[in-house]
Amino acid sequence: MRLDKLLANQGFGSRKDVKKLAKKGQVLLDGKPVKDLATHVDPYTADLVVGGKTVHYQKYVYIMLNKPAGVISATEDVKEKCVTDLIGDEFKPYNLFPVGRLDKNTTGLLLLTNDGQLAHQLTSPNYHAEKVYEADILGKVTEDDVKAFEQGVTLDDGYVTKPAKLSIIRSFDERSYIEVSVIEGKFHQIKRMFLAVGKKVLHLHRRSMKGLELDTSLTPGAYRELSEEELDLLRS
Repeated sequence: MRLDKLLANQGFGSRKDVKKLAKKGQVLLDGKPVKDLATHVDPYTADLVVGGKTVHYQKYVYIMLNKPAGVISATEDVKEKCVTDLIGDEFKPYNLFPVGRLDKNTTGLLLLTNDGQLAHQLTSPNYHAEKVYEADILGKVTEDDVKAFEQGVTLDDGYVTKPAKLSIIRSFDERSYIEVSVIEGKFHQIKRMFLAVGKKVLHLHRRSMKGLELDTSLTPGAYRELSEEELDLLRS
């Protein structure tokens, strides 16, 4: 990889900014100042120091975010606050994007990455990546609803959802608390599924994706990078 591109990708500014650093002798390759930033290096093995900071090349970034309510699952918007606005500037050069979407007022586990292949595997129904949600429902959820979800529910546009697993945690005359697992992510899908059986979702929270559980130590809006073990789970 060209040295100027590598350093720009790692957050040292634009290629113009990197060139200025090189002119000041602050870019060292194998202990020697580099003037020609068109030099090609192996980003994984190069002994590279910029401004006294050793560069550890990282191609992909994987972030677990506890998405709060009131934030949209997008990378930019002129009116709304986006999930990428919650992530620190050190990750800006990676151009992270959310893996799938959570509605504006839906909370919980949301992954952000720049790895398009993994994102596709986690969102395409062909890969059967199960997503587990907890929800507060207006209305009494019954065993008939459980069976309906197992068979697939017909949404308002005629689409029949893939089978979903609905579990009743507590159910009262006017209020129910449930857990539901789905392998697809149509627009407002879970809310529309409950509307199809005469119920309304009051609050929706995603707890896990493909077995990866939301870190309960993350407060709403907090995030951290995934561990290697967690990445292995998602890739398996």
